[in-house]
Amino acid sequence: MRKGLVQLILLFAAALSGSSLVAPVVLAQNPSPEELKHKLEAYLRNLFAFGPETKLVVGDFKETGLPGLLETTIVVTIEDNKQDAKMWVSKDGKFLLRGELNDMSRDGFAENRAKLDTKNAPATGSPNAPITVVEFADFECPVCRNLHEALRGLLPKYPQVRLVFKDFPLEQVHPWARTGALAGRCSYQQEPKAFWKMYDLLYDNQDLISAENAWDKMTDYAGRAGLDTDAFKSCMTAPQAASAVDASIANGKLLDVSSTPTLFVNGRRIVGADPHQLEQLLQYEMQHPAKKN
Repeated sequence: MRKGLVQLILLFAAALSGSSLVAPVVLAQNPSPEELKHKLEAYLRNLFAFGPETKLVVGDFKETGLPGLLETTIVVTIEDNKQDAKMWVSKDGKFLLRGELNDMSRDGFAENRAKLDTKNAPATGSPNAPITVVEFADFECPVCRNLHEALRGLLPKYPQVRLVFKDFPLEQVHPWARTGALAGRCSYQQEPKAFWKMYDLLYDNQDLISAENAWDKMTDYAGRAGLDTDAFKSCMTAPQAASAVDASIANGKLLDVSSTPTLFVNGRRIVGADPHQLEQLLQYEMQHPAKKN
């Protein structure tokens, strides 16, 4: 039953992150904000067959700068699983836009680079590398493990790349993801280079880790990474590591990260673990270097 609910909410997320489409919304002319919220909720419940047990909240509307178009955030909760996404609706209630709205008058990549906080984050590669890849990931995420394998094959071919890791554990669906994030953070705090050993160990042994054995596994991996295990265990329960993970999550949300892995290649967003798409962007950035802000 729980697996089915998780699949349902992930299906909702996938539908919202797909290509843009316009769907009709039947409303009275010039509805009030509350009327528009009510009708939008009813429309989405019908579209996704959400029953009363599913909590769906339509956020306050914001002006977009485009005549007649409002922005809102939809939050869906099924049991302890939560997913949110941006949507746009016309003020007269006739049209709903799902997917992605791009303002071609602005450099969205530069805006992403300005929002990315890479200070005090694990990084490998030259600090002066012309290409920075920022990875938001979850150590329990199977697709993130696929990305890990792809990066293993790609990065040795691209010395022009600096990789920065950012924690984004999806705790609603991955019960030991936060423990993994804390383990990575505590490895980094004790010895920055040891983070990448922990990074490899967590992904390489992902199938062997569970919520029940995660603590013991992390401690074992810390020892194998050459860390002081007593200091590591103290760090795992200290507020500093938790605060660092929370700050990373907040930074991801600022950039509208909602699934893992999400990458930013000099500010260009990639969702998923397609090595061909990643290599295409790396090649493009080598030929068209971004102006760093």
